[in-house]
Amino acid sequence: MNNAANSDTEHHHQATMELLRIGGRTMRVATWRTNSPNPKRPILFFNGIGANIELMEPLAEWFKDRDIITFDMPGVGRSPTPIFPYRPWMISRYACKLLDHHKLEVVDVMGVSWGGAMAQQFAFQHPRRTGKLILAATSAGMLMVPGDPEVLSKMASPKRYMAPNYMIENFRTLYGGESTGSVDHASRLLPPSIPGYLHQLGCMLGWTSAWFLPFMRAKTLILMGNKDKIVPVINGKILASLAPNAKLKVVEGGHLFLVSRAHEVAPIMREFLDEPEPALRTASERPRRPIAKAA
Repeated sequence: MNNAANSDTEHHHQATMELLRIGGRTMRVATWRTNSPNPKRPILFFNGIGANIELMEPLAEWFKDRDIITFDMPGVGRSPTPIFPYRPWMISRYACKLLDHHKLEVVDVMGVSWGGAMAQQFAFQHPRRTGKLILAATSAGMLMVPGDPEVLSKMASPKRYMAPNYMIENFRTLYGGESTGSVDHASRLLPPSIPGYLHQLGCMLGWTSAWFLPFMRAKTLILMGNKDKIVPVINGKILASLAPNAKLKVVEGGHLFLVSRAHEVAPIMREFLDEPEPALRTASERPRRPIAKAA
């Protein structure tokens, strides 16, 4: 599968970065355009909390046969800091208008960690714009089963983005005992503003996807790291039990397995996106287990 990723190296252009004001909100947007003669469906990517566009650039290299679009959240990376708080549906609406701006009709949606929650919101809010859905190291929001308290306390601090040495020193603690890719990851950091980071934390307060997942029809791949101390695997099992067209794949690695295990995980994602799309079902159409009769 690695050969598949390498065979289209000539197809991708460099990312185009621009500040776009759409629907009254300005954010920095990145687009990768493919010149593949047989382009596949574009990808809309939602990044993790406090994470700037540059952190996902290595992942984009695995999808050179697709257009990719992503953006810095308000107050993150080089997007202006918002004056007022925002909610998930607002970001989802911005993303939809962004697709309109780029004349992209249907996209495969991908999200990691905090961005996985946003990806769920987008797929629910804009089902006709959503092809397939990939959720990595994420949860159903408010109803999540929390990870290690020590790790979560470090995760909640914006210091991990503002001090590269802090990131390198705590990479193993934060991301499941792995250090592969830590230096490169830290070199790509652009610190969020404090208000921007706090707004992003507050955005998901009270939010959960648990009530709408049974109504989502998108074919969904849920990826969870077996050593994730931030979002334990049980959260992926909850998502897979609620979404009628979801399958769960547990991979080796911690919370940042998309960085530390990209050579193993990206081919899994490519294979899923390239699969033919059978008829989808709703929760009510799921096969029911027979009820055992009392002796």
